[in-house]
Amino acid sequence: MAIDYTKRPKSLSPPAARDQGAPVQLSKVTLTKAAPVVSLTKQGSTNGVLRVNLNWNARPAGRSGGIFGQRTASPIDLDLGCLYEFTDGSKGVVQALGRAFDARPHSVRERVIWLDGDDRSGANNAGENLFINLAYAAQIRRILVFAFIYDGIPNWAAADGVVTLYAASGQQVEVRLDEARDGARICAIAMLESANGDLSVRREVRYVDGGQSHLDRAYGWGMNWKPGRK
Repeated sequence: MAIDYTKRPKSLSPPAARDQGAPVQLSKVTLTKAAPVVSLTKQGSTNGVLRVNLNWNARPAGRSGGIFGQRTASPIDLDLGCLYEFTDGSKGVVQALGRAFDARPHSVRERVIWLDGDDRSGANNAGENLFINLAYAAQIRRILVFAFIYDGIPNWAAADGVVTLYAASGQQVEVRLDEARDGARICAIAMLESANGDLSVRREVRYVDGGQSHLDRAYGWGMNWKPGRK
């Protein structure tokens, strides 16, 4: 975690007297197996728009038997998406596959969840971004953020993915895909859940064999699925 130390003006009292009991300000919290949950409500991050960013290594290095012993492995196209369920009972998926780019509850006119596009190359420094309007946090029951390897060999270790949640205020929340299980095409990364007025984020990093319908069954979403394409 990065700690931001501000410069101390010379006119202030000595550090020992001034810093005693002062809280340390952390700019980012990383969710781990040992500490998998953070409350967005308690850290004051339930206002404005939450940006969920996925970044990964699209062109990992590989090995070959050539003179220099290096080659470029097959490119990896990761897609960011989510399963959602609102308090009115409506539910679905937001993802590039099938061009399901946004979602809203039945009673809301503007979109509450949306994608900014589809980075097919992985070369975009901004990665892929999913947005959640927390002005409607009370309408959210749960949102499961996932990544799907749409193209390329399902090599999660080489992809080295990381998801970071950027709220309008409060700490950044990071989830690293650091427990790779190659062969699976989909990974449940984080669950946003609202219960008793508290909106929290829980680390998942759970790899599922199959596609989105298999992820649905693993988490009990209960939707009907049909083939889709970009």
